[in-house]
Amino acid sequence: MASHQDLTDSAPEPRSGPDPSPDALPDPVTGPGRDGLAAILARPGRAVIALDFDGTLAPIVPDPEQARAHPGALAALAALAPKAAAVAVITGRPAAVAVRHGGFAGAPGLDHLVVLGHYGAERWDAARDEVTAPDPHPGVDAVRAALPGVLAAAGPAAAGSRTEDKGHAVAVHTRRAADPQGAFDALRGPLTGLAGAHGLVVEPGRMVLELRPPGMDKGVALTALVRDLGAESVLYAGDDLGDLPAYAAVDGLRSEGVPGLLVCSASEEVTALSERADIVVDGPQGVVRLLRALAAQAG
Repeated sequence: MASHQDLTDSAPEPRSGPDPSPDALPDPVTGPGRDGLAAILARPGRAVIALDFDGTLAPIVPDPEQARAHPGALAALAALAPKAAAVAVITGRPAAVAVRHGGFAGAPGLDHLVVLGHYGAERWDAARDEVTAPDPHPGVDAVRAALPGVLAAAGPAAAGSRTEDKGHAVAVHTRRAADPQGAFDALRGPLTGLAGAHGLVVEPGRMVLELRPPGMDKGVALTALVRDLGAESVLYAGDDLGDLPAYAAVDGLRSEGVPGLLVCSASEEVTALSERADIVVDGPQGVVRLLRALAAQAG
C-alpha cells in the first residue's frame, strides 16, 4: 500500500549466516540460538512461535491506525501455524485491533493463532474468534483525562504529537511532530510524572511513549503461554524496546532447559534487540521470509 512507510529499508545489515536464496533459513550466530532453531525444527508441534506486530509483522507507519500486516504475513503464518503448538502475536495494541489490522479473523490455516493484546492482558483465539479481557486499571481513566493538559503545557515542542487510546493503556506518538525526537524527549519527563501519579508506568518505544499499568509486559505473557502449553522450544521475534522483556523471558526459559531462538526485525531507530538477537532480518519482509522458511523445513 502506497501510504505505508517501511522504515526498515535502510536498517542495519542482517546478522546471520549465509542466505543463498530468498527463503533460505538463516543460521543463528550464537550457540543457544542454534540449539533453539534445531529444537524447533525437530519437534515443531511442541514449539511456540511468538511475534510482535508493529515493526515485526507490519511496517511502521506515521499513523498507527494505518498499520497493516505485511502482504505476505498471512500466508506465511498459515503455512507455519498448523505445524506449531501455537503461533502467537504479542502486542501492546488491543487484541481486537491487532486482529483487524492483521486480517487474522477467518483467515484459513490459522486455527492455532493466538493474539495476546495489551501485553497479554487480552487474549484472542482464532478457533473461537473472541477476546477475553479484565477490567481496565483505574489509573488509565485518570491519565486519559489529564493528558490533553500535559500535552498543552509542553508547548510547541510537542506540536504534532498525537494520542492513541488503547483501552488498557494510552500512548503518545511523536513521529508526526516537526521534530519527532525533540518532542519525544520533551514529553518523556512530564508523561513519566503523570503516569506515576496514577499508578502507571511509561514504556518508551520507537517515537512513542505508552502509559500503562505495571506488570504488563511481553515477557510475562510469553512465559505464561509457553508454560501453559508445556512447549519444549520457543521463538520470539520483535523490533522495539517493548520486546526486550520477551527476550529476557526467552533467556530465562533457556536457563530452565527450554531451547529458544531470538529474532530481531531490524531498524535504525532501535539497536538494543539486534545486539542480542540470534538472527537479525531486514524488517517485516525478512520476518515473512523467515516464517516461510521455517514452515518449509519444519518436520
